[in-house]
Amino acid sequence: MRGGLVLAEAVNGLRRNASMVISIVLVTFVSLTFVGAAILMQMQIGQMRAFWVDRAQVAVYMCTAVQTPTCTDGVATQEQLDAVEAQLEGPALAPLIREVRFETREEAYDSVIALVGEDYASVITADQLNETFWINLVDQDGSDVISEAFTGMAGVEEVQDQLQYLDPLFSALTVATYIAVGIAVLMLIAAVLLISTTIRLSAYARRRELGIMRLVGASNRFIQTPFILEGVFAALIGSVLASAAVLAGVHFGVEEYLRGRVEFVTTWVGMGEAWLVVPVLVAIGVVLAAVSAGFAIRRWLRA
Repeated sequence: MRGGLVLAEAVNGLRRNASMVISIVLVTFVSLTFVGAAILMQMQIGQMRAFWVDRAQVAVYMCTAVQTPTCTDGVATQEQLDAVEAQLEGPALAPLIREVRFETREEAYDSVIALVGEDYASVITADQLNETFWINLVDQDGSDVISEAFTGMAGVEEVQDQLQYLDPLFSALTVATYIAVGIAVLMLIAAVLLISTTIRLSAYARRRELGIMRLVGASNRFIQTPFILEGVFAALIGSVLASAAVLAGVHFGVEEYLRGRVEFVTTWVGMGEAWLVVPVLVAIGVVLAAVSAGFAIRRWLRA
């Protein structure tokens, strides 16, 4: 097969269908940008979850002088504190626990004053604050076991899993990822249909040339290759633009803007992750274009 002739035919086809090629480029660009955003969002969710799961603690708050439904007998006694500590060190729970830290009322008071300021020192007293067992788990999935073990136990006011406060955030980000994937799928379907339509129109406009090529014995592969290359070239341009958009979004949106303004997120996706997405986007665009263009031209030639 003469590569130069095939390439020249493909370039001529692109020039003849310039408006349709631009449409393919734009649709591919938009759809693959959503695909890249969805992939990066999943990477971000994974990094955030890994960071916080490793650091999230289960807090066992002991009763204070403040009356609550679970603390009708007043302040937790030393015997009740010892009972909680003994259960934490027991054979049932010890394998699940990586570290336990006990926080006294005075330590809790110092932490609260450091957080809210000395102006509240006269309003808040140490007696109002809980003595707390802060528990780091080997596997955060074991937090339910800790909660069941101490909920309702004498002297325990409440058991809280810090990770539960982040679950709504993870859920919201996951939903946003699904939305991005859904939009991307719809746009990719539109791109496939548009590529197929463009190839058929291009073949119809050159039907006399194709008829002559068949009469002189040109192979189906020789006839089909320029049309496939037309779709691949257009999709490749859209893929490159989508990759550039993803890289620019991570650089300017994440590294230059969000990283310095959203303090509670300590780990962000960066340019390393963005560059990993680039070959995925290019591969998706090229493969979809090649498959849809090849199917369209084969179907047209059989008709």
